[in-house]
Parts: sequence; structure tokens; C-alpha cells
Amino acid sequence: MIAMAAPAHADTSITLSLRDEAGQGPSVTLECSPPGGTHPHAESACRTLTAVHGDFGKLPTKQRLCPMIYAPVTATALGHWHARPVVFHQTYPNRCVASAQTANVFDF
Repeated sequence: MIAMAAPAHADTSITLSLRDEAGQGPSVTLECSPPGGTHPHAESACRTLTAVHGDFGKLPTKQRLCPMIYAPVTATALGHWHARPVVFHQTYPNRCVASAQTANVFDF
């Protein structure tokens, strides 16, 4: 009998969402080590989070021109980063600003 290794599980699994004032908006999952989930840019998002040790409050701002349209969204991250709980909530003036001020982690 040959022993089969259990499938590898990501040691980081975070649900990210962007909700408008009515509570509507997309959600994705982000897994790191290895990168995966439903986030469209998982590898880039994992690299960015690795650089700040999973601290969403320390994500750098990307230079980007955003429209000055007030359509507030709340970015939320819930899950775990290397077994450490992640809870992040921040409201931004619009989706473009949310993406820019989180180094594109919330670009989905």
C-alpha cells in the first residue's frame, strides 16, 4: 500500500469584499503559500501582503488617477495570515481609491 500525501492547504486564507452603502458588492478569496483562491491577481496580492507581513494597515498606496466621484465602498478582509487572525475594515470614497490605497489588493 502506497501512502498518499494530503493535499497542501494554504496557510493564508482571507475573504476580501468591497461593499457599497447598500451592502452590495463583490467578494473574493485569497490564499497564499501557494497563491490561489478566486482573487484575479492572487500572486500579486500575496506578494504585496508578504511585504507588509499581512498587515492591511501598512499596505502602501499606489499612484493612480481616480475620479472624484463619491461612491463610498467599505473594504473588508477576514481570515488568517500564517495562523494569525486578520480583521480589516476601511471605507474609501470609491472603488478606485480603495484599490490605490491598498496597493491593488482590493482590485477585483
